[in-house]
Amino acid sequence: MAEDSASSAAALEERTRAFLNHVQSGGTVEATEWMPDEYRQRLIRFIEAHANSEVMGALPEREWIPRAPSLKRKLGLTAKVQDEVGHGQLLYRIVEDLGKPREQMLQDLIAGRTKFHNVFHYPTKSWADVGVIAWLVDGAAVISQGALVKTSYAPYGRIMKRICWEEAFHLKHGEDICLTLAAGTPTQREMLQEALTRWWAPVMMFHGPPTPPETDQDLRWRIKPKPNDVLRQEFLDHYVPRIRELGLVLPDPLLQKTETGRWIYTEPDWAELREIVRGNGPASRVRLSFRRLAYEEGAWVRDAILGRGAAA
Repeated sequence: MAEDSASSAAALEERTRAFLNHVQSGGTVEATEWMPDEYRQRLIRFIEAHANSEVMGALPEREWIPRAPSLKRKLGLTAKVQDEVGHGQLLYRIVEDLGKPREQMLQDLIAGRTKFHNVFHYPTKSWADVGVIAWLVDGAAVISQGALVKTSYAPYGRIMKRICWEEAFHLKHGEDICLTLAAGTPTQREMLQEALTRWWAPVMMFHGPPTPPETDQDLRWRIKPKPNDVLRQEFLDHYVPRIRELGLVLPDPLLQKTETGRWIYTEPDWAELREIVRGNGPASRVRLSFRRLAYEEGAWVRDAILGRGAAA
């Protein structure tokens, strides 16, 4: 028995090593293929957090649908919120294939047992926030999501192509709001500058703390193809010149590009980030309370669709 056990362990180790070599060399994995338990659990955690972020990310902007300044803006914002919720449902479906039921994911989210992105723990205080979120927050997301198209888990990569395509429209929606405010009255420009100043720190935290590639297990399994700070550098490359073209001031006196092409910036407060994603952000409890209420009030819809509670 001991020999059989040792033989099985050795065979599993060899199979895991071959799997790791496969994904590290650019290979992909389908839902029906064998995968190590660690890889499966990391996929579940990573994609579930992404799905949570899409669903929770709809909440800061939905608050502004009734207060949008025109019918055109109201329709555009409504469509964006609908897209974000749809993205969350697509991603939850991928996690279901990996073995975690959707009902459990939703219960874990509203109970605070799983995480969602830091930027969605903050309140929205003005119409300019809607523009900054759609332009810069979604811009940071598209940079990371564009990299995820090349993830080792093929179903995730395929769905990211669709999500990135739709997010490209969201960027234009946000950019148009910001351009309109920047070209508007002094009050509108001041509102935009104030929103940018307030959101800059959360946006700089968006991609997470710089982690040595050799210790980042999601990189090791090629669940995510690029390190956090590479993504942040790409974001700064793309957006800093565009922000400055609008005559806006970035609230970081250290921000500059070196001769080597690398951006220097004030290091974000990573301790604050850890607290926020644990559910201790300025709007965390309000957002989770709303999601919990929506979940409870929508129970009858789920029961009707699934045929629960029907008479025998």
